[in-house]
Amino acid sequence: MMKKIIAAGILSSVFASASGLAETLISDRFCADPSAHKFGDTFYVYATNDQENSGKYWDSTQWRLFSSKDLKSWKDEGSFLHNSVFKWAAEDAKAWAPGAFERNGKYYFYAPVGGNQIGVAVSDNPKGPFVDPINKPLVEKPRDKNVGDEPIDPAIFIDKDGQAYMYFGTRVPKVVPLGENMVSLAGDITDVVINGYPKDDPKKKYGEAPFLHQHDGKYYFTFSTGWPGQIVYATGDSPLGPFDYQGVIIDYLEINTNHHAIVQDGDKNYLFYHDKVKEGGGNYRRSILVTEMEYGENGKIKQIDLKNRKIN
Repeated sequence: MMKKIIAAGILSSVFASASGLAETLISDRFCADPSAHKFGDTFYVYATNDQENSGKYWDSTQWRLFSSKDLKSWKDEGSFLHNSVFKWAAEDAKAWAPGAFERNGKYYFYAPVGGNQIGVAVSDNPKGPFVDPINKPLVEKPRDKNVGDEPIDPAIFIDKDGQAYMYFGTRVPKVVPLGENMVSLAGDITDVVINGYPKDDPKKKYGEAPFLHQHDGKYYFTFSTGWPGQIVYATGDSPLGPFDYQGVIIDYLEINTNHHAIVQDGDKNYLFYHDKVKEGGGNYRRSILVTEMEYGENGKIKQIDLKNRKIN
């Protein structure tokens, strides 16, 4: 039976996976699509708000924020942003999987607004209030070339030379360099090339939820393979790719989406993802969890075995 401690808006639920790693459910509310970060001494997770959707589709119009000092006890910071911050967006535009980043004391929030546009908002505080600094979409279909089927699921990476990149897209992953101001594009949108997919598994292909991080000089491109999808990874020598497929981090779940983020904190690495773990949960009522992620020999990411996990 799940052990929960709920007080003053703070929830802590911990369980062990078959791999022996402790896992934490970050909220008793339904939420999904984590964009996880450590700003200062605090962890933040920006999420989609499954609690407020219809239960029949991902049609919430606001994003939710959670914070923690220790990755165990989490505070619900509320629905910190509504799609109405983007005056150019439709009133019922869906608030889909976001990305966020901090640079030079400013906090940037990248938000898919419906399936055709990505907006950007900025704040002096990770909790907001956020404002739209450009009053137009950062990326828009069909205005911009090569945005693919859906410009959604933005994730931000800043390389050691200071260049920022935004990864996004479904079915074909996309990358575009950002301007130093983080609210403009600084080049063309290009395809991310992934080589070496296992030929014996036709489902093993890019689906959505791109993410990039660096470890021991290598670039790790992680993503979901589809609907349903695994979280898998590929490695390369440049943030622009090409990347070579390496293996699975999280296997197929019993829901039709999979979405993750990775936070590096000192010598620890944490993987955030969503799953169906609460009563009443499902494809449109998901929950976010965090677990430690480990590397093995030659920089291989160890697969997180969730098949036999037990909730304590």
